[in-house]
Amino acid sequence: MNRFSKLKKAFTAPVLTFLVIAFLPAWVLFLLPLFFGSPGSIEYQTTALVSWALAMWMPGIAALIVTRFVEKEKLTTLNLGKLGTKGIYFWAWFVPVIMVLITGLLTWAFGLGKFDSEFSIITDSLAQLPDDLPISPLVLLAVQIASSITLAPLFNTLFALGEELGWRGFLLPKLLPSGQTEAILMSGIIWGVWHAPAILQGLNYPEYPILGVFLMLVFTVLLGVFLSWLYLETRSPWAPALAHGTINAVASLPMLFFLEMDITWGGTIASVTGWVSLALVAAYLYWKKRIPVEK
Repeated sequence: MNRFSKLKKAFTAPVLTFLVIAFLPAWVLFLLPLFFGSPGSIEYQTTALVSWALAMWMPGIAALIVTRFVEKEKLTTLNLGKLGTKGIYFWAWFVPVIMVLITGLLTWAFGLGKFDSEFSIITDSLAQLPDDLPISPLVLLAVQIASSITLAPLFNTLFALGEELGWRGFLLPKLLPSGQTEAILMSGIIWGVWHAPAILQGLNYPEYPILGVFLMLVFTVLLGVFLSWLYLETRSPWAPALAHGTINAVASLPMLFFLEMDITWGGTIASVTGWVSLALVAAYLYWKKRIPVEK
């Protein structure tokens, strides 16, 4: 049996049920803000903040439902009570920060953004505060960066766990009989397609919403290599959830330093420039034979 046949065979009834539950409610939640205003309006943004946060938990809820009621297994099989190798959690936090630093440097090197010596985003934020608050832009910038790499990842992990429990904690192991690389690739593609309704509304690639659906597939496949490695090393959804939460916290930090930038091409880890850092990490894991994970 070739690997394609093995991959096709991996889409069992539980896996298909998982995909239906993970996709349909999430896509409804992704589209819900459109009924409350046009993109950019306060009503739209407020609804999107709530409904999209709920959508992030649909894959996790699907994993819980299918495990308990379709497969008739104990929820402990999803390893929510397991952390695995503790040292891996340092890489789950540290590597996304390095990825974002590389993205920022490449954005500057390729001339994809004009360096903003005035830190306009920070300065504009300060303009909204009372005049008697003695806060300099550099202090606020330092606070923003510090919170993005310390407290924000921990908070974001609670939301990212919803996705990682589904994509890495449930789906990835089901696809592993076809081979680790095939399972990582397919789970990454599925994860990218899941984002489609949000991408079409301007998430990550606002200037190219239709092209952005395909750009997102590249991003999720590349990022999926790192997140899958974290899961396979720990057999716990918490490690990829921490990395996912860190990425969500720090992904846009380079934007604080640039003006006149199209975020499709540079400035964020989801941009085309950001793919370079993701590809470097993926290449390193394969080069060092960290993937496939032997255990």
